[in-house]
Amino acid sequence: MLIARSMQEAHLYMDLHACDCGAEEFEREHRLEDRDGAMVAVYEGMCPQCGRTRSFEFRMSEELPPAPPAFGGFEPSRIIDPGEFMWVGDRASTDSGLRLLNTPTAEHREIRPRTEYAIAAFEEVAKFLPERGDRIPEALFTSRRGRELYTKDPERFTREEIAAALELKRSILADIDRFSPPRS
Repeated sequence: MLIARSMQEAHLYMDLHACDCGAEEFEREHRLEDRDGAMVAVYEGMCPQCGRTRSFEFRMSEELPPAPPAFGGFEPSRIIDPGEFMWVGDRASTDSGLRLLNTPTAEHREIRPRTEYAIAAFEEVAKFLPERGDRIPEALFTSRRGRELYTKDPERFTREEIAAALELKRSILADIDRFSPPRS
């Protein structure tokens, strides 16, 4: 059974795993079940494209889940690989970056959640770095998307590059806070 560290991670996993017909999103019904003392989150719904029932079950980690947008605690994910998190962070960064460029500074506050989401994804990538290593081992890229991203540019998965990406995203977030304070 899949082990999720948070509901946020479970939802991302489902978002990353399209239906057999290719549809990525579906309306999800959610329930929690106690199975032999373990909390299991069950998500079910119909694919809007082909009508197939989609179902996912996640045993929830016993660790207290972090507040969103974080995906998990100190340990790396067991269900999403570092390449998938990089892909998610890239997409969120591109989206928020384009919106920052095309909206007045006073409205940048509205883009803050998407920027925080990108940072959370890049923080997840960093969790896969070995304690004494300078890069994420290739063997940890288990998904097709993750392996493709790693093969395309393995240098992005070095400690130095991941730290630089996080520093840049955090500076963008600081600029949002400085130039677009919350509305009273």
